Order: sequence, then C-alpha cells, then structure tokens
Amino acid sequence: MGKKSATVVLAHGAWADTSSWGKVVVLLQSDGINAVTFRLPLTSLADDVTALDKVLALVDGPVVLVGHAYAGAVIAATHSAKVRALVYIAGLAPDQGETVADVFNRYEHDEKAPKLAPGDDGLMWLAPEAFGIAFAQHASPEEQKALAAKQLPISPAAITVPVERPLWKDVPAWYLLAQHDHMIPEKTQRFMAERMNAHISAYPVDHLPSVTAPELVATVIVDAVRFVDG
Repeated sequence: MGKKSATVVLAHGAWADTSSWGKVVVLLQSDGINAVTFRLPLTSLADDVTALDKVLALVDGPVVLVGHAYAGAVIAATHSAKVRALVYIAGLAPDQGETVADVFNRYEHDEKAPKLAPGDDGLMWLAPEAFGIAFAQHASPEEQKALAAKQLPISPAAITVPVERPLWKDVPAWYLLAQHDHMIPEKTQRFMAERMNAHISAYPVDHLPSVTAPELVATVIVDAVRFVDG
C-alpha cells in the first residue's frame, strides 16, 4: 500500500456558494485529485469552523485546504491534524487577536468596492450590480447574474471576532494574489501573503478567479498537492 494522496477540501467565501468551485473541481479531478466542496453557514466564524471540521472528519488521509476570501480565516481556524497545506485564493488571513474585518479594512478600498452594511435581516448581502463591478467583473453577464442569484449572505458576527493562533503559522501556505480584485485590495492581499511566508502567485484576475480563471486556481492548488504528496 502506497501513501494516500492528499484530498483537496474547498471552502467558498461570502456571497458565493459551492458552485463557485465547480470549474476548479473538474480540473482537479481530471488531474486525478480528489476534491470536496461543502457549504459554509456564514453565521459565525465558530459555526463555519464546525462545518469545516465535520467535512474533515469524513476525509481519509492528508488534506490540502483551500479557502476563498473570507474562508481564509475559516481554514486557518481548524485544529485538524489532517491538514498539511493551506491555499488562499484572494483569501483573508487574520493573525492571532485580529478579526476578519481588521485585515479586510487594513488598506483603503478603491471606488469600485461595494459599500457593505447589514440589511433589515441583520445579514450582509451584495447588491446584484456589485457582481459585475467588483466581485467577478471578468465573468460573463450570465455568470454574474447566476452568482448574484445564488449568493449566500454573511453575518457581521463572522467577521468581528478575534481569531486564535492561525494554522498558517504551522503548515505551509500558498496564495493566489488577485491583482484586479475590487473586494480585497491587492496591497492587502500582498501584506497577508508575505506575513504568512506563503508561496505567492500574482495574476491579473478578479476576486473570483475560481470562476473566471479556473486553470490558474487549479495550478496553485496542484502545486500544494504535489508538495504534500512529496
């Protein structure tokens, strides 16, 4: 029996859902890599980590954990010993004692960034037009409409709690830096990626390259899998 190859577990960010990983999953599977997606409740950071840990408990063998945007905080909060590498896709990476909001707001956003505030239901939604302006401006109009329709809102409770010691201090990290991101400034992404000593790949992509540049996303993930598989 040879060593078991790593499984890729993909965590979606706020205002997205599991379908945002669809193209990447197909590419990983065509490369012979097992990939798993799951739904984050986005109700609190603790709830999201619980959802992640339930998925990790079902995976046999080592894991490469991938997080988009907000989910960067989620993937670094698990204590699972199965996780051998972290991959951030335009991901947020608060350090111990910081909140997601702290790092999200570290540097000034540009004029295309949407104004974020809780709605009447207490949750933060993205206006439909924001998907074409800031979230996935490189996607087709049809994809932008679908993303807006399927978006999962996030609770302010998920982004306002200080995190514990993040896992990126203990396992290697990869970071896809999105240079045309209007949700998380490029400068903010670079600060977090360099602080983690991550393997950085910078590309002229938007905030959701899993949809608009899936080949680039898959390449970064495969690099981490090959590293873990030795």
